[in-house]
Amino acid sequence: MTVNTIPQELLTEISQMLTATLFKIGDNPVSLRSIVELIILFVAVIVISQYFTDFLRESLLVKLGIDEGNREAIAVILRYLIVALGAICAIQSIGFDLASFAVVAGGLGVGIGFGIQDLTTNFVSGLTLLLDRPVKVGDFVELEGLMGIVKKISIRSTIIITNDDSSVIVPNSKIISKKIINWSYENALLCLRVPIEVAENSNPLLVTETLLNIAYGEAGVLYEPNPKVLFVEFGEDSFKFELLVWTDRPTEREVIKSSLNFAIEYNFRQQGIEFPLNDRDLYLRNPEVLLSMFEPNKTAVYTNHRLPKNDQKPPVLVAEEVKKQSSLSSLLREVEYFEHLTDLELRQLIEVGYRQRLQPQEFLFHENDPGDAFYLILSGAVEVFVEAIDKHLNNLGAGQFFGELSLMLGIPRTASVRALEETILFAINKEGFQKVLSERPDLYEQIIKEIVKHKEELSERQQLLREMELVEAAEDDENPVDWVRKRLKDLFGVEETENS
Repeated sequence: MTVNTIPQELLTEISQMLTATLFKIGDNPVSLRSIVELIILFVAVIVISQYFTDFLRESLLVKLGIDEGNREAIAVILRYLIVALGAICAIQSIGFDLASFAVVAGGLGVGIGFGIQDLTTNFVSGLTLLLDRPVKVGDFVELEGLMGIVKKISIRSTIIITNDDSSVIVPNSKIISKKIINWSYENALLCLRVPIEVAENSNPLLVTETLLNIAYGEAGVLYEPNPKVLFVEFGEDSFKFELLVWTDRPTEREVIKSSLNFAIEYNFRQQGIEFPLNDRDLYLRNPEVLLSMFEPNKTAVYTNHRLPKNDQKPPVLVAEEVKKQSSLSSLLREVEYFEHLTDLELRQLIEVGYRQRLQPQEFLFHENDPGDAFYLILSGAVEVFVEAIDKHLNNLGAGQFFGELSLMLGIPRTASVRALEETILFAINKEGFQKVLSERPDLYEQIIKEIVKHKEELSERQQLLREMELVEAAEDDENPVDWVRKRLKDLFGVEETENS
């Protein structure tokens, strides 16, 4: 044997070793070479599918404006399709007959299926999550006490990032079979409920106003939907309320609730709103009561907590009365249309209203815009001017109101309004005003009496509507009272009272 023939013989032996049949699957021989080729092709398919879906998810679908949850679902489904098709092509490329292989795979599948039943269930559940999408990547969910944001949905499991940045891997079958709360299903807003219990001598109007002021002052709380206060029930020695707020920061849920609780405690103390006390608290705060129980002949003297004569409030609250003068309820009473409302009626106004924040130089509305809201300035200042001729009319500050005639009579704005500084407004729109009128028909007549006092301005507005052809012939009555009555009835569907 010569030196030149040794390499050739070695190569022949190696080639025979690689192509030698190790075993058969059906009629298909399996060699070492076919196994190596199959592994290389599988790796290539996986790498290509990974790069393609990453490009799709992070670049192409982003440019198309598709949200994160849908991007992830599309990318994962396409990835598994590419891998499946690539695997089929790889198997066929090495000479495998899939028809004969399917018979063997079918037989093996029955036996293997019992062994990987859980894996199969999770696989099917993963497909359900990706196709039906009850839960998407980016959703804030709650599952059996676990709360967090869905980070990834794979074919077997879902990864949830909790509020403390822990990664929890949940089998897909558990998400499908268990009751899950998806706070982001229809929108990304989360409703927070904060229960509050106050002493039974508390003023519900003051409680409502204070809670709404706290809600609007919290950075994590949205102005829309509007925060709400519910009077839940009467407790044994208390009133039970519930503050409802909405936030778009679900991961900060506990932080926002904590901040609200701190603010509630502080503001209630400032406003003199007391929390209910149990019997033990009363005894500790009034040791004289406990003493009198053991010594009946001695009369308990309440020194620290006794109210002054004539039912006056304790001196500590006198300073707070000054603050209450600028409260929303006090400001609403200064509006001539609402000055005779009871506390209950004022609370209804506060409930249907909402806050609106303006930045410096931001327009609230322009002239000729629809008159669809009434505004009361809580803080800041606005400028009223005629934009068409650049004529300044007036500056309005905290406590002043505007836009009431446009709202009540359905008149377009006759001037533009913009903020001179950061301004917070209390607003009542047409829907809210209609709700109040439907529940308080007596307010209908009161508003008419106040509006007709401004006959000159009323005539100008009536003439403006004529010029803009917004008054029908049947409605164009010369009598201002009748005209106002018809406008209110047509705009808000108010039924006249028997005394009108």
